Amino acid sequence: MKSAAVLLIAALAAGSALAAQAQAPSQPDPAKGQALAAPCMACHVADGSRGNPAYPILQGQHAGYIVKQLTEFKAGKRKNAIMNGMAAALTPDAMRDIAAFYASKQAKPGFAKDKDTLASGEQLYRGGNAEQRIPACAGCHSPDGAGIPIQYPRLAGQHTEYLEAQLNAFRSGARTNSPQMMAIAGRMRDAEIKAVADYITGLR
Repeated sequence: MKSAAVLLIAALAAGSALAAQAQAPSQPDPAKGQALAAPCMACHVADGSRGNPAYPILQGQHAGYIVKQLTEFKAGKRKNAIMNGMAAALTPDAMRDIAAFYASKQAKPGFAKDKDTLASGEQLYRGGNAEQRIPACAGCHSPDGAGIPIQYPRLAGQHTEYLEAQLNAFRSGARTNSPQMMAIAGRMRDAEIKAVADYITGLR
């Protein structure tokens, strides 16, 4: 009787271990991600680098942040006619593989274009605007624009045009997947959005 109970406990333990193993996500594979990302290259170019400024640079972006955005595109939490369709067929493992591929690339530097707004862009990024209750961007995205994995994306070197478009989308309510950014952008003027977006592009 005692040996039967021991065998039953062992069998249950083995079954639990196998179930846990089956549920555990696979290790992200950048090589698989590169193959899966073939359709992405039409907009994001071969390695996610400096393509069309209407689309974000993915090269060097935090893998966790890419997965978060793909998950939210698939769920419809973030709206984009192209990306909602692209993400719809992706499994969680595929998202992690694609994210690992882009994250494995070394991000290339960008350059600010408007010398007349550099000072105001830097002030807003590093010090915010207390009067308008705009916090310093550096508090979440780090002084050099490297960001914090998953929650806060790498911004340094990103297309000015893309950054400006996203800030405007947060401000208008067209993009709703970050209440924090909606509140911040909602207090920003056009000139501030333009200045800080251009400054961010040149961060190192």
